Amino acid sequence: MSAGGGSEEKTEKPTPKKLKESRKEGTVARTPEIGAWAGVLALAMSLNWMVGHGIEKITNLLGETLVAIDRPSDERALSLLGEAAQLMLVLSAAFGTFILVIAVIGAVAQGGLFFATKALKPKWSRLNPLEGAKRLFGPHALWEGAKMLVKSALVGVFVYRAVQDLMPLVGGLVPLSVAMEIAADAATGLMRDVAAAGLVAAGADYAMSRRRTMKQVRMTKKEIRDEHKNSEGDPLIKSALRSRQLAAARNRMMADIPEADVVLVNPTHVAVAIRYEPAKGTPRVVAKGAGAIATKIREAASEHEVSMVEDVPLARALYGACEVGQEIPPELYQAVAQVLAFVLSRKAAGHPAGRHRTPRDLAPLPDVPKHRRRTPAAASV
Repeated sequence: MSAGGGSEEKTEKPTPKKLKESRKEGTVARTPEIGAWAGVLALAMSLNWMVGHGIEKITNLLGETLVAIDRPSDERALSLLGEAAQLMLVLSAAFGTFILVIAVIGAVAQGGLFFATKALKPKWSRLNPLEGAKRLFGPHALWEGAKMLVKSALVGVFVYRAVQDLMPLVGGLVPLSVAMEIAADAATGLMRDVAAAGLVAAGADYAMSRRRTMKQVRMTKKEIRDEHKNSEGDPLIKSALRSRQLAAARNRMMADIPEADVVLVNPTHVAVAIRYEPAKGTPRVVAKGAGAIATKIREAASEHEVSMVEDVPLARALYGACEVGQEIPPELYQAVAQVLAFVLSRKAAGHPAGRHRTPRDLAPLPDVPKHRRRTPAAASV
């Protein structure tokens, strides 16, 4: 709990559901600098491409323009204007497409494209002077200031290097095409270096933004529990529902015991009630249980005069291999048939039900294949 005892501290990592909700509200780790510096890098690369592919055309166009100035002609002027427009259109389209692709890649690298309408809603807390002071003098402001100083120093170094590269043009007579190439190389190098440094700084800024965002969307233990309840259901309610379902199934099972032909016992821990209907062919388990449930099955058998037979291995085998309502496995047909023949013959002779020792010779029972066994995790009702 917090020092004031008023609210629980947010110490837990956000769940996927919480992150999804935060994204809808616009709370995501993102920095605009990645896209900006990626654009500068794209500009440097595209400028190099434009100079390489357009320098000759631009030089020829400038030369023809100078000639046209000496000998003016409306037809020639329109022709030069069309050529210049076509050249600018091609270069601008290529440049714009390249910039757009780089911007999209930068956005996707930060978590994809999204539009959060909730982020557009006004937040009056932003007008709070105290909150504003915290933003001005908080850790985020210090980080931004340090980042700006480092970037300014690096840009100064890169500009100095670019100026050094341009020094051969000062006071020198060089052809226009050569001057354009030198200037383009210097500009390209400057933008490339600045963009590389900017991307490194943007990566660090994104890491800080992600750290702040993950801290902002942390959850309390209570929020974790509440979310689990809402998504999975209240454990107490689920437990109560499960208990009611088990009680209902147990009541149905106990109601079927009077129809059983025999109850196999072990002799006190396990009880399995079996019913044989010739029309259905194979005997089936109508009730089973261990411990207190086995006691209730034995009591119901005594009350409704259902014969009980003590057969430890057979009772255990049936309890482990069969669910309520399931037919007995073929491997146990012979053993169950011997018991049924015994109790049904007594019943036909008019003998009272009771508790008897098994009529079998207690030879080892065959193993029931694993795919037909009841799994250990399945509990009896």
